[in-house]
Amino acid sequence: MRTARAALLLVPLVLVTSACEWRGVNSLTLPGTRGHGDGAYSVDIEMPNVTTLERNSRVRVADVTVGRVDDIRLDGGHAVVTVVLDGGTALPANATAKIGQTSLLGSAHLELAPPLTESPTGTLEDGDVIPLERAGLFPTTEQTLSALSLVLSGGGLAQAQEISRELNLALTGREESVRALLGQLDVALTGLDDQKAQIVGAMESLDALAVEVSAQNQALADATDALAPALDELSSRRDDLTRALTSLGDLGRIAGDLVDASGDDVVANLRDLEPVMASLTAAGDSLTESLRYLLTFPFPIDTYRNAVRGDYANGTVILDLTLPTLENALLLGTPFENALTGPPAAIPPVPTDVSAPDPMGLLAQLLGVPR
Repeated sequence: MRTARAALLLVPLVLVTSACEWRGVNSLTLPGTRGHGDGAYSVDIEMPNVTTLERNSRVRVADVTVGRVDDIRLDGGHAVVTVVLDGGTALPANATAKIGQTSLLGSAHLELAPPLTESPTGTLEDGDVIPLERAGLFPTTEQTLSALSLVLSGGGLAQAQEISRELNLALTGREESVRALLGQLDVALTGLDDQKAQIVGAMESLDALAVEVSAQNQALADATDALAPALDELSSRRDDLTRALTSLGDLGRIAGDLVDASGDDVVANLRDLEPVMASLTAAGDSLTESLRYLLTFPFPIDTYRNAVRGDYANGTVILDLTLPTLENALLLGTPFENALTGPPAAIPPVPTDVSAPDPMGLLAQLLGVPR
């Protein structure tokens, strides 16, 4: 009977283990794990490396166990970890996942957390996938011990002491200069940070220019080849060009001396020319209008055909004898300028105390006889 019972117990166990891949006790759902009950949901996490993570490993949020690892499989060159979380676990849709160690020599667990570099959005739900770019690993004990071994085995500890001693010797007595240098460096870096957008724009413009130059590379090469004969000709004429530039410098020096020597005379001539230019300005359109009479005097060129009609001639004469016109036409620029339109000359007053003349006295004076 005991043998029969053992056989009956082994039959379902053999059937189960033959129906699926046996990977030890962790292939079974162990009691005491989380992720059971109403509201539990599963999430797939793409991981670059699962290290020592196993099925039934704990899933934590803020160091609190909220679920378990349900399955680990390979998909497209990376691992996919399926976790089952308790129904009350609330995480954003852009949550991150990292594999860490529970203790220095403990088992691995999966840590879920909101993102640090962006704002949390949405809600993580059943069937969601945490992509590879939001998954990673904390440093393992092996990696930490390996880095510590590199330092302790002469990989940097002695050198750090030597660097510290030499740095102290270099800075001794120069504290103020170093402090001022650090302040200036802070100002420079702050200015660069403020102009980050302009610097990026300049780099993008430079990149666009480089692309354009690269596209026109053949045209630039052809232009350079075409320019080579001109450069050879200029090189062969270098002595002539040098003499021409030297002569041009001598001419400029002589012209400068001439201007310095005759500067006063030029200024005086320009001042004497001022009344002439003023007269031309005052003439206005009269000078250009008078040219119409040059070939058809005394008739204007645009009406000379109507001057003589049959046995009579047409003509119109406008005679302007106003004082301003006579002033501008005859006396402008002469010593008599403003003589006609200027203020009137002072007229001496007529004396009022003169008595009336004596006619008999005047006659006696003309005859030369006493009155």
